[in-house]
Amino acid sequence: MRHLWLAALLLPAAAHAETNLTVFISNQQQPQIMRHAFDRYEAENPGVKITIQSGGTTSELQAAYLNTVMSAKDPTLDIFLLDIVRPAQFAASSWTVPIAGADMKPYLPAYAEADQIDGKIVALPAFADAMFLYYRRDLLAKYHLTPPTTWAELDAEAKTIQAGEKNPELQGLSFQGAAIEGAVCTFLLPYWSQGKQLVSDGKLTWDRDAALKSLNLWTGLVADGVAPRNIAEVTTEDTRKTFQAGRAAFSVLWSYGWALFQGADSAVKDKVGVTVLPSLGSGQHASCIGGWQWGVSAYSTHVPEASKLVAFMSSPTISKQIAIEGSLMPVYPGLYKDADVVKAVPWFGDALDVVTSAKARPVTARYNEVSDTIRTLTNAVLAGAVTAPDAATQMEARLRRVLR
Repeated sequence: MRHLWLAALLLPAAAHAETNLTVFISNQQQPQIMRHAFDRYEAENPGVKITIQSGGTTSELQAAYLNTVMSAKDPTLDIFLLDIVRPAQFAASSWTVPIAGADMKPYLPAYAEADQIDGKIVALPAFADAMFLYYRRDLLAKYHLTPPTTWAELDAEAKTIQAGEKNPELQGLSFQGAAIEGAVCTFLLPYWSQGKQLVSDGKLTWDRDAALKSLNLWTGLVADGVAPRNIAEVTTEDTRKTFQAGRAAFSVLWSYGWALFQGADSAVKDKVGVTVLPSLGSGQHASCIGGWQWGVSAYSTHVPEASKLVAFMSSPTISKQIAIEGSLMPVYPGLYKDADVVKAVPWFGDALDVVTSAKARPVTARYNEVSDTIRTLTNAVLAGAVTAPDAATQMEARLRRVLR
């Protein structure tokens, strides 16, 4: 009887010892792939249970949700994935816990730099990303075309394909024109391609002529019938779904699209090519860097355990696993030549130069204001609500106030 009494006393303590961690991951970030890694961690760490909380299909919706949770000092969320533009903002708000002891040297430099604010490591890289041009290999072959190297070539090739296919539902090009984070990159891609920088040493380096050419490029593609007239409503997932359904010859999209395009339910399975984004005239090939970072909430009641999980999820082992299973780009340079990774995602073998040379959106604690300015005005031009010259004037004035 005495042994039974002791066992009864010990049961609640053992149950109480279990650590439950809640992780916020967007639906867009393939939570099913992360679940496999979490299962592996749970198997190696008995007593730890990980719950995924998902939501927010755009960077803005994710940020809005996390802003609400962090502002409320909610302790129920332990870990979250942050867009590469967010660590500075979250650190300035004291919403993340500095991660001690991490070695940032092995990571791709852009991610190591984004996650270190004022000498502190405020997040750890999860997976890299950049924008690429996806194209229909079958359609280019049918019309004896090669992947375009300039936007003018893309315009001409798209029109050739559309004319030949005689399919009114076939778009020449899909890109992000809605007032979302993707529209910031939409504006910046041709701006950078002209050899211009938007920000240098935290100060605005505005070039009005480059800004006008950038905006006019996109409106010109709409006027030519290459891009759809409702482009101002098109989100990242709209682009992905349109291309996956076989209703676009070209698309500008992040790397996550590849795995979905190869799925059993994809109309373009085994018909997709990937290349660098075209240049504007004789300019440079520019891409917009993306990627996601693991952050630990300052209000978590399990900071040591959460920090340990984040280190595991940012390790080379998991970076390789999610690259193979989900086509999520590694944050370690060496994995781009790893035989297993390249076998699973062949085009990763040529992607390292694009990721390392891709340009970062302005890193600032006031990024929300920068983003809001660029994406809303780009969207307004594409919607026909504002002319390109007026948008350029307004964009410069607002950005100068923010980036003083």
